[in-house]
Amino acid sequence: MAGPRKPIDLLVRTGRKHFTKQEIKQRTEQERRMLGPTENIKPPSYLTAVQKRDFNEISVQLVELNMFSELDVDSLARYLDSKYQYFEVLKGLKKIKPTTVIETDKGNQVVPNESHASLIRTRNMIFKECRAAARDLGLDISSQLNLSIPKEGKRELSEFEKRFGDRI
Repeated sequence: MAGPRKPIDLLVRTGRKHFTKQEIKQRTEQERRMLGPTENIKPPSYLTAVQKRDFNEISVQLVELNMFSELDVDSLARYLDSKYQYFEVLKGLKKIKPTTVIETDKGNQVVPNESHASLIRTRNMIFKECRAAARDLGLDISSQLNLSIPKEGKRELSEFEKRFGDRI
């Protein structure tokens, strides 16, 4: 099987695979067991008060979507930590100009500001970390599209389905 395993609801509704009712029931139960418990989801103590508030908001939404459990607490905490670090670096970048003017024997010269370049590298590194954590949690658009379940619409029944219906 190529690529990551997709939820059974997605496979059934897209019609890519044909499963028996027993196979669907088994996969659904297996997916439910694999998710993990959701009763004691609490933000880690190393998060700030604002990060804990965001943690609670996001975790509630992810639990409702059956995408989050106690096993994912550290992943969400790492995502929030890198997100807030990213914002701090952005604040620093806005305060520092990318170039500085120095006086030389030949007159004023514009040179790159090394601290600005260093912050740019830090920003890029933190952004990649944040994006990877968001992808792991299903918070970015591409992972949401991979998990999205198309709405059931009326479709034409195949000849086989007309004859046998749900007795497969």
